[in-house]
Amino acid sequence: MERITEQPSRHDHLERLSTLELLKGINEEDALVAAAVRAAISSVAPLVDAIAERMARGGRLFYLGAGTSGRLGIVDASECPPTFGVPHGLVIGLIAGGDRAIRKAVEFAEDDREQGWKDLQEHAIGADDTVIGIAASGSTPYVIGALERCNAEGVLTGCITCNPGSPVAGIAAHPIVVAVGPEFVTGSTRMKSGTAQKLVLNMISTSVMIKLGRVKGNRMVDMQLSNNKLIDRGTRMVMEGLGVVYERANELLKLHGSVRKAIEAGQ
Repeated sequence: MERITEQPSRHDHLERLSTLELLKGINEEDALVAAAVRAAISSVAPLVDAIAERMARGGRLFYLGAGTSGRLGIVDASECPPTFGVPHGLVIGLIAGGDRAIRKAVEFAEDDREQGWKDLQEHAIGADDTVIGIAASGSTPYVIGALERCNAEGVLTGCITCNPGSPVAGIAAHPIVVAVGPEFVTGSTRMKSGTAQKLVLNMISTSVMIKLGRVKGNRMVDMQLSNNKLIDRGTRMVMEGLGVVYERANELLKLHGSVRKAIEAGQ
């Protein structure tokens, strides 16, 4: 299989370029990412619907990846509780090599075809859950092995990859292929590929949470009030929702603990 992500960069002799030329070249490549994601939206939509349906009856969402791909899944999963007020453990990110691999690469962890399924079993993976494998190359054994077992066990599978025709795209029930082309630095998939994966992850988690009722209008009414900035934001949301002054909105927010509850109590 010819991997687009491994093809030579369209830019060469990078060490000879000025700082401005380097930055313009990176930006030139980055500008291609949004269009590539747009072209894949039709494959994202059915996966979002399937995830939301399963979560509505108690299922969870798992992200599974190695290296940058695994870290991006962990970032998206970790942001769901504070943003949407859902419990920890509803969206879970797993990375080859375990938590220590979040900060430091664990050699050859991604090459273990059995470990991904073992990691999922530690969370008692079930039929209402969904597992999305994230692999820019589309050939990561850690991800492929896990998705194969998920398929065999009746667990819904999806994937996010940047290589058309890759093995993982052929295994996942809902493949999302974002063909961003060669990287600015040849093979450095933390760049365009990573950006594309992040955009798709944002789409999936945000759309699922909206479908589950975690957003009202365009507001994060269930966000955790974990710092003064968010308390202020929440207070202003209550002001707008109820047409009351700041002090009254702040009082209601602190009393009820969430924007949603404060607005409901004040109506």
